[in-house]
Amino acid sequence: MQAGSFDHLLTVAHEEMATAQGELPEALQTGARSVPVTFEPSPNTGFVADGIAPDTLGLFLGESLADGPSSHPQPTQIILFLENLWEFAGTDEAAYREEIRITYLHELGHYFGMDEEDLEERGLD
Repeated sequence: MQAGSFDHLLTVAHEEMATAQGELPEALQTGARSVPVTFEPSPNTGFVADGIAPDTLGLFLGESLADGPSSHPQPTQIILFLENLWEFAGTDEAAYREEIRITYLHELGHYFGMDEEDLEERGLD
């Protein structure tokens, strides 16, 4: 596989997510594994039309654990935009791996109910 190809970026993203999940406290690992993660090259035209910046790295959708149940139509999920992450990392694989980890943990933090200030305090901004 060629570095930078979507298949390679996807393989690396899966590896880094598994590592990040394994490094979480045991009490959080089950919750982390319950959130579906999807991988896209970049935000699609629908996301962009809804105000998501084309260079967004990741996105949390749905309800956090801090939210009560509702009739929210969006299923809970994390989306990582792999080509955007690759470009943000300067097409450097080591930097890409780190950005996958940071972005995944950032979006997972939203699932666990953290806001942007909480995430910044943890170095996940």
